[in-house]
Amino acid sequence: MSNYKTVFFTLGILQIILGVSMFIPIITQFIYSEKDSSFFGASIVTIIFGSLFFLSNLDHDKKLNLQQAFLLTALSWLSIAIFGSLPFIFSTMELSITDAFFESMSGITTTGSTIISDLENTPKGILLWRAILQWLGGIGIIVMAITLMPIMNVGGMQLFKISSNDSSEKILPKSKEIALRLIYIYSGLTALCALSYWIFGMGKFDSLTHSMTTIATGGFSNYNQSIGYFNSIPIEISSMIFIILGSIPFITYIKFINGNKRIFFNDIQIRTFVKIVIISIIILSIYLLFNNYGNFSLRSIFFNTISILTGTGYVNAEFDGWGGFPITIFLALMFIGGCAGSTTCGIKIFRIQILYLFILNQLKKIIYPKGIFIIKYDKGSVDDKFIASIISFIYFYFVIFFILTALLSLTGLDFITSISGAATSISNVGPGLGPIIGPNGDFSALPDISKWILTVGMILGRLELFAILVLFLPSFWRN
Repeated sequence: MSNYKTVFFTLGILQIILGVSMFIPIITQFIYSEKDSSFFGASIVTIIFGSLFFLSNLDHDKKLNLQQAFLLTALSWLSIAIFGSLPFIFSTMELSITDAFFESMSGITTTGSTIISDLENTPKGILLWRAILQWLGGIGIIVMAITLMPIMNVGGMQLFKISSNDSSEKILPKSKEIALRLIYIYSGLTALCALSYWIFGMGKFDSLTHSMTTIATGGFSNYNQSIGYFNSIPIEISSMIFIILGSIPFITYIKFINGNKRIFFNDIQIRTFVKIVIISIIILSIYLLFNNYGNFSLRSIFFNTISILTGTGYVNAEFDGWGGFPITIFLALMFIGGCAGSTTCGIKIFRIQILYLFILNQLKKIIYPKGIFIIKYDKGSVDDKFIASIISFIYFYFVIFFILTALLSLTGLDFITSISGAATSISNVGPGLGPIIGPNGDFSALPDISKWILTVGMILGRLELFAILVLFLPSFWRN
């Protein structure tokens, strides 16, 4: 195991950070007079395990090869989900291990699906912990997407290497430098979001928790009606703005600070992201207007389109009552997701763009058999190996989606619940469709086996599939 000292050393640090974070809800418990020792006990257990990993691997060589990068990525999310479930298990809510792990995994993967049916009467400490999990998951995936995944060549993420000279040995030093900048930016956006919510009428506690889950595009709310509970246009506008800010590549913020003032207008992913939002809103508006839906609301269309596309999962209306066509549009938006290097999930916009360019290129070859056509993306040429990586990712994405749907159906769930549950888990969106897990529903009524299937979908979707699947190949473990 000496080859993995850096992995376990890093895991120890992450667990210590998680354990220290558990002290924050204790302050909330004192403020709201909640007598519960769940966070203190969970914190001690987590810090002890983290310290053991940390202290027993102090002599690590501070290098991370490709094999170790994959292992660290998978174990990081899995261990945080396990230890993050302890406060739920120890709390007065008396959640089962299955429900506690589901809620924790949903939080750290920023999915937003919940098994808590009565959020209004849930202890404030638990509500804050859910928000903290999503906030940590959001910054975690940003750092990983910008530093680790490009080195791991996961599903075309190599496109986003900071430097062409990157090597696996340089991962950790570069991660520290970039991670600090990202944390400053991420924390600053969270503070601004909380301030705007508070100015527009949210209470201080709601402002804090919702700002965390907004920037993380996670969608956990303190109310069963989600953002719709506040019934406030300024709050919804503020939410949409900060959801979008959390959905664009965070590397663009660093480039902007470094002097590239037009990066937000020039970035090819951001431009396509805006186009998808506008086109979806126009299509849904025309459909609902001409079909004379009584609950037609441009406000609801704007908000839910942005929320579903980014995988945030906030809702301000029960959109599953809008008819079959809007549901189909929302399912498509779930799969697309936001930009690479952001807190969003899904297939990611850059892969959709490159797949489109590939199909266009193939059509040109049919029309002009002797022609030579080079695929270019963002002013750079794209080689066949890169294209294969993109296509294989998208292929496996839908294969796993159909497998999840089939497995959920085998557990006794109806078709709509199965297909939307599979989509919302692998795309890390949150709400599904239908009377059980619909926009204002929850996942508490599902069988335990269904919940475990959904948690598998969550971590697969969050870690870009291959970061998990590669661990099951025997050749991966051979030196």
